[in-house]
Formats: sequence, structure tokens, C-alpha cells
Amino acid sequence: MFVRAIEEADRIVVGRLVLELWGSHTAVAHGQVFFPASLPGFLVEQQEQVVGLLTYSAFDGHLEIVTVDALRRGRGVGSSLVDAAVRRARQLGCNRVRLTTTNDNLDALRFYQRRGFRLAALRPDAVRESRRLKPEIPSVGDYGIPITDELDLERWVAPR
Repeated sequence: MFVRAIEEADRIVVGRLVLELWGSHTAVAHGQVFFPASLPGFLVEQQEQVVGLLTYSAFDGHLEIVTVDALRRGRGVGSSLVDAAVRRARQLGCNRVRLTTTNDNLDALRFYQRRGFRLAALRPDAVRESRRLKPEIPSVGDYGIPITDELDLERWVAPR
């Protein structure tokens, strides 16, 4: 498994993956629209195939993970991507890594908390506004849970 930064030559592949995995060219969190295919990030490759993707935005002393997808779960792909994001946050002088998920995403909540992230904010009913910006967001998600709320998770990053 090889983790590397997204390069300009990867933008078409990243755009296709985002559309396939997220149902749109956009991602929405905390009222902000992101275009993941144009963001910096990381790819995980194995045997010349992309098996993972993470995109991020860095500003105001933190790195925000916008999308993270492990195409092969349970093999360390997601952990490798998160580790790469934490290293990049340090390189950029950021003091924390944060991300937003929804209340139905129990697998993600477990995954991130096991990797040092803590719940930082709950925005009840925030997904209603997100659907105005991205109507493709389904009303019911994982485990049959209605998608209604946004949750922020943060991991503090020690300086080098």
C-alpha cells in the first residue's frame, strides 16, 4: 500500500471517484460547499489501483478532512489516510484536524474516535440546510437511521 499526495494529473480520477462515492461533485458541511476534486489530498494505491482517497482544506490553524473513502475496508486504508492528514497538518503548522459527519454514520464515529478524535460539536437538524445546498443527500442513512444532524470531531495535533 502506497499513500501519496494528489497531483494535478489525478484530478480526473479524483473527480470520478467523488461522483461515484458521494453522488455529486460537491460535499457539504456546516453550511459550506466543497468541491473535493479541486482540493488537496491523498490517494492510497495498491497494485496500481486506487483503494483510498482523502481530500482536505486547511485554514485558520486547522486542517479539515472533507472526504475520506477506503474502497477496501478493514485493511488499513482509512488509517493510512488519516495518518497522512495528521502529518500534513503538522507540516502546515495546524494545531488540529477536524471533520464533519452525520448522526447516522456510526461506523465513522467509531473509526475516528479510535484514532484519537473527540466529539467537538453537534448541530441538530443541520442536514436540512445542507440538503438545500446538496439535494442528493438521502433522508435515511446507515442502519436505517434518519440523517438529520451534523457532528464535528477534532484531533489536536502536537507540533513537531
